[in-house]
Amino acid sequence: MSVRAETVTVSSRGHTDVIDITKQASQCVERSGCRAGIAILFVSGSTAGITTVEYEPGLVKDLRIAYEKIAPEKGGYHHHDTWGDDNGSAHVRASMLGPSLTVPFVDGKLHLGTWQQIVLIDFDTRPRKREILVQILGE
Repeated sequence: MSVRAETVTVSSRGHTDVIDITKQASQCVERSGCRAGIAILFVSGSTAGITTVEYEPGLVKDLRIAYEKIAPEKGGYHHHDTWGDDNGSAHVRASMLGPSLTVPFVDGKLHLGTWQQIVLIDFDTRPRKREILVQILGE
């Protein structure tokens, strides 16, 4: 069993920006040389998360609408009182989604469904550079 790690960096626009990172994750698995195992993706920071979706414009729009209903960006948050900032909704949204995802791989390929992509969702209220740690455990 070997453990390898790479960092993937992406730029986001914030405001529930949904970014497909499937290609970068797949390339990390390929470069590891492992044939079978798991890939763990983890985004550093408390205002973004990682999940899988069918990455298409309608669903991306649906996700933004759903998150706005759950934790409105312009809502009142005690976090704003604590730090004097404006991203309380981003923290609530990200904590509900979670910062990590584990995906198995077989024959050197991520085991994803036909319409399933890995996405980073950046909920912050400003553009950000996001670092995603991709840790490969395999053989």
